[in-house]
Amino acid sequence: MKTIAKAFQNIGPIRLAIMGGVITGLIAFFIFLVTSISSPEMQRLYGELEKADSNKIAVELSTLGIKHEVKKNGAEVYVPVTQADRALLHLADKGLPGGGTIGYEIFDKQESLGTTNFMQNVNLVRALEGELAKTIQTISTVKSARIHLVMPKRQLFSRQKQQPSASVVLSMKSAQRLNPEQVNAIQHLVATAVPELNPSRISVVDNKGKLLAGAFENEDSPAAMALKADQRRRSLEARLSRTVEELLEKTAGFGKVRAEVNVEMDFDRVSTKEETYDPDGQVVRSTQTVEQTASNRDTEGQTAVTVGTNLPDPNLNNGDTTSSSANETRTEETVNFEISKTIKNHVREAGIIKRLSVAVLIDGKRVTDKDGQLKYEPRNDAEMELLATLVRGAIGFNADRGDTVEVINMEFAEFLPPDTPLDLLIFGLTKNDAFKFAELFVYIIVALLVILMVIRPLISRALEVMPSAKAEPLLADHVSGRPALAGPGGTGIPAPSELSSEEEHFEELIDIDRVEGRVKASSVKKVGEIVDKHPEEALSIIRSWMHQEAPG
Repeated sequence: MKTIAKAFQNIGPIRLAIMGGVITGLIAFFIFLVTSISSPEMQRLYGELEKADSNKIAVELSTLGIKHEVKKNGAEVYVPVTQADRALLHLADKGLPGGGTIGYEIFDKQESLGTTNFMQNVNLVRALEGELAKTIQTISTVKSARIHLVMPKRQLFSRQKQQPSASVVLSMKSAQRLNPEQVNAIQHLVATAVPELNPSRISVVDNKGKLLAGAFENEDSPAAMALKADQRRRSLEARLSRTVEELLEKTAGFGKVRAEVNVEMDFDRVSTKEETYDPDGQVVRSTQTVEQTASNRDTEGQTAVTVGTNLPDPNLNNGDTTSSSANETRTEETVNFEISKTIKNHVREAGIIKRLSVAVLIDGKRVTDKDGQLKYEPRNDAEMELLATLVRGAIGFNADRGDTVEVINMEFAEFLPPDTPLDLLIFGLTKNDAFKFAELFVYIIVALLVILMVIRPLISRALEVMPSAKAEPLLADHVSGRPALAGPGGTGIPAPSELSSEEEHFEELIDIDRVEGRVKASSVKKVGEIVDKHPEEALSIIRSWMHQEAPG
């Protein structure tokens, strides 16, 4: 024990501290290695949680005794893979996560006794807002939703009645966006859940402040008409694009087709009135006939008309006279004809397609070569022409209005959706298992390097110090009080008076094979200084060495 204690003293406090730190680090490293290997594989249970839901979920999991981890400031909760199904079922039974919104369960937490009518109405609106928000959050691209309902009550003896309105604020997942059809669906969803609410009085805004759908007091206002026209155009473009993609995916494969449609539309409302006459289509409408007969008589030698002739004198007309008569007959016939006439009132509503421009990008084929590797192969011209013909038929191609269709074949970049399950690797291992084994392999390599490059040199140096610790008492001459000469390797050289008694023990302590090549320059310098200070003693020691018998 004294020898070991002396050896530690010779090592020095600095080396002991370094060795202690290294040993402590190695112990901590091996504890971490064992813990990481023995810890179960964790699986994300929920993501993008509200802090209130995360807290409730953590409490429920602790009650069940399921180990869990909360990461990203409460947004994600992880549980062991073997306990994931059990945790999901239990949390679903508890109605978690609820998105931080309160629905009709608000009435389960309050006593109806003593609650005023005003509070009941407010709670009803809150419950309706919460239930609608939960329903909208079921859409795959929506992260969270908030709804504000305005449901005015008609005042007593009031003739005017205000219409209800609503505002919807949506938070989207990552870079997801809603298409016009989805926005319209949200408007109608809210409108049908609230009595007397018109979809046009619902505003929809995303989390970036972009107006997705506006509410207008007057649906015939220019702003409302412009918004409706734009929504109609985008809806038509989306419908045509989806039609083309679904048609070509039957041949090219799922996700191998991308179509974009640009529609130019005329939203002018035109009313036309047209009258057409057909002269060949005459029809007798009415006939009118007029007949006139006239009789005229003339008398010659007749007395001139005077006052006397007008007197009643019977003898006045007794003179000779000559008379003549004439008869005249006239017939007039009027026939009215009706000409065939066509009157057309044509009203062209807004939203006429003026021109279609369609661009279709389609992936090529993947064939197996001689080595069994998948190789990209472009489609031939005949196949591309057939695909273009299908596109023209699907969109209602019209060359007279200038429609264009472009179908291009290019290689698609490989893309793995986040929700796609990981493929199995060799021996049935998934990528997660492979990463875990790779991590374990790295830990083992690091442990071996630490053992070979740190622990082994420290142990070797400690073993080298041990002989020096045993021979250290020989460095001082306690009998004569003279300093002893340090021999090769730092071992003490006994005084001449002690050579005979300690010669055998000294020879056992010195191993020339281990010392050779390891003598420091400082040791040689110290030997020279001792020889200069004590020349006689050094000379006697050298003579004693010369007279010693060589080891047989």
